[in-house]
Formats: sequence, structure tokens, C-alpha cells
Amino acid sequence: MIRIWFISTFLLFATGCEAQKSHVVVGAEQLNQLLPLLKGKRVGLVVNNTSVVGNTHLADTLISQKVLVKKIFGPEHGFRGAAADGEQVADEIDAKTGVPVVSLYGKNYKATPEQVKDLDILIFDIQDVGARFYTYISTLYYVMETCVENNKQLIILDRPNPNGSYVDGPIMQPELKSFVGIHTIPITHGMTVGEYAQMVNGEGWLTDGKKCNLNVIKIKNWKHDDDYSLPIRPSPNLPNDQAIRLYPSICLFEGTVISLGRGTPMPFQILGNPELKDMNFSFTPVPIKGFSNEPPLKNQLCYGMDLRSVVPARKVDLQYLLLFYQKYPDKEKFFTPYFNKLAGTTQLMQQIKDGLTEEQIRASWKPGLDAFKSKRNKYLLYQ
Repeated sequence: MIRIWFISTFLLFATGCEAQKSHVVVGAEQLNQLLPLLKGKRVGLVVNNTSVVGNTHLADTLISQKVLVKKIFGPEHGFRGAAADGEQVADEIDAKTGVPVVSLYGKNYKATPEQVKDLDILIFDIQDVGARFYTYISTLYYVMETCVENNKQLIILDRPNPNGSYVDGPIMQPELKSFVGIHTIPITHGMTVGEYAQMVNGEGWLTDGKKCNLNVIKIKNWKHDDDYSLPIRPSPNLPNDQAIRLYPSICLFEGTVISLGRGTPMPFQILGNPELKDMNFSFTPVPIKGFSNEPPLKNQLCYGMDLRSVVPARKVDLQYLLLFYQKYPDKEKFFTPYFNKLAGTTQLMQQIKDGLTEEQIRASWKPGLDAFKSKRNKYLLYQ
């Protein structure tokens, strides 16, 4: 009996240790590393609704630890994550903390010298999803520029990339630079925010090749190939893991006449258009305050596909884009000018129009991807 009890106890203990070992510890949870860096400093936070420690927002946590949080900077969707897609966000005073909130998705994408003059350190803690056109890495770039120009230190509290297991897509052409594509990287870069910041520094992408004074507090117990389920939706229209994993492939439809489900409870998980009546799935986009105030194809019955049950490929999957282009009756109207900005290249649209297969298109990406992967290896913090 004692022997059985001992074995059972050992197995329970071993299982518990393994579970504890595998628990992902994000940068924001490591206050033992962070708090000593903030002692006596005037702190600015670049954060949103994903910036949590347990169930508490990072701002509230730091203030409770007597850190002097002077200012909060909010990205697209705002500090509390309540603004709809593309909606400009105004400056405000946070009702809970009384701290001034400066929008980096309103009058300016980049903080001004006046807005950071009373700060010593900025902290960036925002959950990204690993796609070039997801604007949080563009905000990161401008924060790094601000830090360099105003002699401020930047601390990044790193978080896993849920699409961090693969690098794919066309490399962005420099002439197509925009807020949905700042640097010459592929659609999925396979890096965390901390790794990406190291690449921005190392490749001389800041003005005049200057280096940001950067400190990355690394994630514990996470590797690039690990699946990671986000505890909080990173933006209003990425409500679950399925949408997040489909996002790098499905977002390209933003540059077409096809609805990707904005204005429904299933954004980035369904596709459709009123002209595709031969497809057997249907939905009607409607305004949803705080999510999609004016969704494309508003109040129109759309026919298409339901992707909620598919297993997302670990690549930029072109099969849906090629299928819908083939099925859409007026091909001259299928693409909008925004498509090239999202794709980061003028080549992809032309390849689709020319009837190239997915294999042929992917072959054209390979030289650029090989070169990028070699460059990326220098900046990886995780296996």
C-alpha cells in the first residue's frame, strides 16, 4: 500500500512539475526583473487591452507597486482596445488611473518630443500576431524612433507570436511602405516583438542607422514551434485562435471586393460576396459598434465559405484567394488599390491575373525568403 501511495504521489508531483515547467511566462509577469529598472524613473507605457499581468492591467500593476507612470500611449484600437477597425482614437485621461493617454492612432503615429519630454523610460507591452500588416509593429518602430531622437530607453516586455512558427509571403517592396508595411520583410516574419525590435536596431532601419537603447525582458518556457493560445483578443476583429491563425492569409481579402466577415460574429473566419450565389454558405454583414462600424458590403447577403472548422496551414495560404478570384464574375473589379499595400508587392496581383498556380507564385518568393531567414537568424531570442 505504501509503495502504491509513493508511486502515485511521485507521478502527481512529476506531472505538476512538468505543467509548471511548461507554463509560458511573458515579460510582463517578470516584475522581479522589471521593477528595479524603474526605480526613481518617470515611466511611459505603450500598451493596450492585452497588456495584462494575470488578470490585472500592467498600468494598474505598476501603479500599485509605486512606479511613477506619467503617461500612457495607445495604438490602433486604443489603450483599452475598444475602438473599431480603422477608427481614429483621441487623447484622453484614463478614468481608472487618472493617467493621461496619448493616441498613436489619431493625429500622429509617432510621439512628439513634447509628449515624451517628462519621461525617462518607455515600456512597450502589446500582444502582436506576427503579420507585417498588423499595425502594432509599425507603432513599435515609431516608438523606437522617438526613443532614439529624444534619448529615452525602451523596455520591451516580450510575448509569444502565435504565428511564429513560419516565415512566408512576398518581401515588401520599399516603394510600398505604409503603416501596414514599414519594412522590407515578408507577410509573416516569424519573430516576437522583442526579436523584431532587435532586427530594426541591427539592420539600421532607424533614421541614420541609429540604435535604440533597448532592453528586452524575454519570455520563459516558449519556443517558436509551440502553439500558443492568446488569453485576450489582440484586436476587436480577431476574436479567437482560429481567426488569429487564418489572419496572415485572409487579411489579403481586405484589398478585394470579398467580405472577410467584418460585421459578423465570425470576422476573419468567413468569406463571401453577393455575386457568388453558387456557393452554399451565406451571411449578412451589419454594423457592430466597437468592432466594425461600417463593414464592407453592409446589409448585403453574401455567399461564400465558412472557414471556422478548417485547420489553418502554417503558411500564407493562397488557395482561398485564387479560388475566389476564379469564381468572381467581374475580374476587373475583384482587386482594389489597397491590395498591393497589403501584399507589399505589385507582383502578386499580376501573378493571380496571369493565372499562375500557388506553387509557381510561392517559387517566386523563395529567393527573398531565404535571404530574409538568414538575416532573421541573427536576432532570434528563442529556439
